[in-house]
Amino acid sequence: MGLGIALIPGIIKSQTSLSNNNYTTKSEPKIIKDEEGNVLNVIGDIQTHKLVGNDTGNQIVEWVDNVEPGVGIPPHIHTREDEIFRVIIGQIEIMVGGKTTILKEGDVAFAPKDIPHSWKVVGTVKAKMITTAFPAGIEYMFMELAELPAGPPDFEKVSEICKNHGIRFV
Repeated sequence: MGLGIALIPGIIKSQTSLSNNNYTTKSEPKIIKDEEGNVLNVIGDIQTHKLVGNDTGNQIVEWVDNVEPGVGIPPHIHTREDEIFRVIIGQIEIMVGGKTTILKEGDVAFAPKDIPHSWKVVGTVKAKMITTAFPAGIEYMFMELAELPAGPPDFEKVSEICKNHGIRFV
């Protein structure tokens, strides 16, 4: 009986800590057709968000980039999330950790957090790329960036928004 009484506080603490973490959010199954999703124009990167943190228990966010040749993202570092890039159509020149390569249809790149990376559509064909970030949260930054006025971006404002979400340009 003494052992049971001694263990009760630890059992109660374990049950409490398990019920208070972010992993208790139950995700529901979801099917998203190709033409479905929330479309954002993020400074020329036309993104169709398919899954966001609210859908996945804040584990991942996934979007489809539909991007014209010449459009890209300059070198930057994420401090919160890792990213996976999968090219579906076209060609993407990607730099991860100082190594640059051309991704073609079916190719994948992984950019861990805290590693500089960038990408740009090359060639003459509009590119389609599926990007996954984990954990989720970056979708809020994209929503803010999509609200900026049309035209050439104010890089100081873009940098400020990105910095507030743990991303800095290098």
